Amino acid sequence: MASASDLLTLGAAGFVLRAIAISLTAIFTLIGYIWLRRVLRSRYFARRDARAYAIRQQWNGILSGRIPAYKWRGKEIDREVVEPMLLDSIEGADERDLPHLLARLRISGLLDARLREARKSSGWKQRAALIALGRTRAHEAIGPLVDALASPDLDIRTAAVRGLGASGSVKAAIPLLDRLVSEELDVPAAAISTALVQCCGANPRELVRYFRESTGPTRDLLSRVLSEVDVGALGEDLLPLLHDPSPEVRASVARGLSKLQAFVAIPALLELTMDEFWFVRLRAVVALGDFQDPDVIEPLVRMLTDPNRLVRQRGAAALAHRKEQMPQILSQVVRTGDRYALQSMLSELERAGESEEALILLKASEHAGLISLVSDARQQLALRTPLLPAATKVL
Repeated sequence: MASASDLLTLGAAGFVLRAIAISLTAIFTLIGYIWLRRVLRSRYFARRDARAYAIRQQWNGILSGRIPAYKWRGKEIDREVVEPMLLDSIEGADERDLPHLLARLRISGLLDARLREARKSSGWKQRAALIALGRTRAHEAIGPLVDALASPDLDIRTAAVRGLGASGSVKAAIPLLDRLVSEELDVPAAAISTALVQCCGANPRELVRYFRESTGPTRDLLSRVLSEVDVGALGEDLLPLLHDPSPEVRASVARGLSKLQAFVAIPALLELTMDEFWFVRLRAVVALGDFQDPDVIEPLVRMLTDPNRLVRQRGAAALAHRKEQMPQILSQVVRTGDRYALQSMLSELERAGESEEALILLKASEHAGLISLVSDARQQLALRTPLLPAATKVL
């Protein structure tokens, strides 16, 4: 191999050869490092998989306490296997099984270790600890998560919000709402809305209380959250929100009204069917379709003349399955004098496979004079949608 002095005698060519040699050495070193890292990681994951299988066989003993925590807690790989399995069990546990699993988490010391990491560590380790604390659903985890909301690091604050959301507790939502309303929470809106839906999904009363106190962008954010939670749990407390200035709130109210009694819900939904925003009318029509009360037929027929195609379609879908009232429904649809209303209705009947039965009912009733109009509409519908299977027999 040429020495350094030999390369120097070559001038510029020597420097090129030296650069090539250094580059090749660096490349082979990098390849060797990648190969060694893959070998070590493959061995680690093989060991971890073997330990996961062994621990799964002993899982009932670990949960019952028959196998004490000191037998596995001191082994890092066993601890890495047990903790995620225990957190997965806690996330899927009901109120009856949760206390026992939380007791096992506390006795093993895993909860204390995560609390310490959330308070003392930094960077990715602290973020992982905050998210894991939320998954524990333990009440002592809320304190460190709330403290982390004041962190100067955006990633830490976001992890704290995610952890509070993972807890699924209304108590965890209150600190978020306090800071949100007072504009002290600088976190992406998507993370906040997801956390609030997780915490208030089944119990939105606290959310509504803060919503009434909010203004501006905060109110818009909470209105989007309201549209995702079970507002039907509010009962008749929904009614004051019918006239809210936010269309998203009115749309969420329409969805929640479907869970109330008909004599309360139907008048409110009729009011929402005249809303200026199409998606509010759409939600109102969908909710009306959930009621079997004959009083909803006339407003649903009226919605077949709505300027929005989706509203007409959902109104027709709600009417298409009311076989007993079909002659009356078709008669009212024809009386609207709106060809789009009739075509929307027939389109849904075709999709539901009920069009022929509807025509038979008309033929056997006093509404037989409607058959020609219905048949003409079916022919026009077939011409407009040639890719759909159209009826070939016209009565």
